[in-house]
Amino acid sequence: MKHPILAYINKYSLWMALAWTLIIFVLCCTPGRYIPTTHWLELLSFDKFVHASIFFVLTLSWLLALNGFGKFSIVVQMLTVATCVLYGGLLEIMQATLFSQRSGDWLDFIANSVGCFTAFWSFKRSAIA
Repeated sequence: MKHPILAYINKYSLWMALAWTLIIFVLCCTPGRYIPTTHWLELLSFDKFVHASIFFVLTLSWLLALNGFGKFSIVVQMLTVATCVLYGGLLEIMQATLFSQRSGDWLDFIANSVGCFTAFWSFKRSAIA
């Protein structure tokens, strides 16, 4: 018998992935004046951890959602990861060019990408993949 939490995740994984994608977009669109500031030394470590964590959840949620439709090939898994990395890059570009009081950051993009690749590695190491 499947654990109830795993059954719930499997049943709603696509909705959770879509919701998380939208949440990230809204957070990235939020004007800078509404984002709490912190001392720059804290920001160097905590901010990058937050970026990596957010994109870890994003990538893992999409991998789980797509896996819920049946086992899918390594090519589709890699395209999923690449799409999440691209999404992180596009959000950084939009922060630099479109969003009010925001700025794009290469280090944020790298942290986003690390989160994506860590999620892929975790997914491949799990019994789910």
